[in-house]
Amino acid sequence: MLDDFLAFTLAGHRPADDAREGVCAHGVRWTWIDDGVLLFEPAGFQGGDGRSVLASAGIHGDETAPIELLSFVVRDIAQGRAALACRLLVILGNVQAMRESCRYIDDDLNRLFSGRHTQLPASHETPRAAALERIAQQFFAAASDAPGARWHIDLHTAIRASVFEQFALLPHTGAPLSRAMFEWLRDARIAAVLLHTTKGNTYSHFTAEACGADACTLELGKVRPFGQNDLERFASADAALRQLIAGEHGDASLPLPRVFTVIDQITKQSDAFELLLAKDVANFTAFTRDTVLARDGDYRYVVRHDEERIVFPNATVKPGLRAGLLVVETTAETHAILI
Repeated sequence: MLDDFLAFTLAGHRPADDAREGVCAHGVRWTWIDDGVLLFEPAGFQGGDGRSVLASAGIHGDETAPIELLSFVVRDIAQGRAALACRLLVILGNVQAMRESCRYIDDDLNRLFSGRHTQLPASHETPRAAALERIAQQFFAAASDAPGARWHIDLHTAIRASVFEQFALLPHTGAPLSRAMFEWLRDARIAAVLLHTTKGNTYSHFTAEACGADACTLELGKVRPFGQNDLERFASADAALRQLIAGEHGDASLPLPRVFTVIDQITKQSDAFELLLAKDVANFTAFTRDTVLARDGDYRYVVRHDEERIVFPNATVKPGLRAGLLVVETTAETHAILI
């Protein structure tokens, strides 16, 4: 199981009741928690001490590269090739969608957290959202509450190309921004950080708000089928995750990522909605003041700043959902307030 956790999970295997925990290289204890969920604890771990890291991937089932990366991390911990100095919870999110090579079965799992799953009782994804909330809460309930002790790295890949191929999204909870998180994103060679300004229903928002974690969503490249990813393209993020769980640090001489703050969103109101952009427009494409980006009946979205960039444009979402985020650059002012 540990040597190829991805294959084990995709095959639908579940360990026998007496084979759900054990000890691997260097005395690391492991526990199979649920389908696609493994807990690791280093030898000599005492409850509540040190750092606790949740690393998740596959919240969207077709975002395969980070799923493969996490499976290799599991293998390398088990074989003693990756150091572990903290508690680590590995989660492969929407397992059924992974098996069916699709983004989701009924509803986008990454829009169902923070209780939103209770509003869609018939969805295939709602039980999984509830389970992943419960698993995260149980994991962090046993974690230290010291500053910087709780982390959640949620690994994704984007549907479309991006001006910044690898970028991060930080949830909005009202808490001060963490310099340690920005330094880790620097180590991961993340080029840009997007700051949300309203609460959301993503997994990283849930763990930040409900579990007190320093949480981020990483977008590491484009969606590709299993086995067709060039994982070297994600080597920096992989190395940074391994440094985080090993208690190591990266290169402090590198610059912190650029920062962009959400200032508005385009919402699809009806099936008459039109996104007035090329279908292949890249994330973070810039538009100048007075450019009309969308229309829907009497609704228009018109650029109000000298420059606004669009992220996650998607005209095919269901009515009522976000069809794009608008951001402006806030690098200098954000770096100045990190603590």
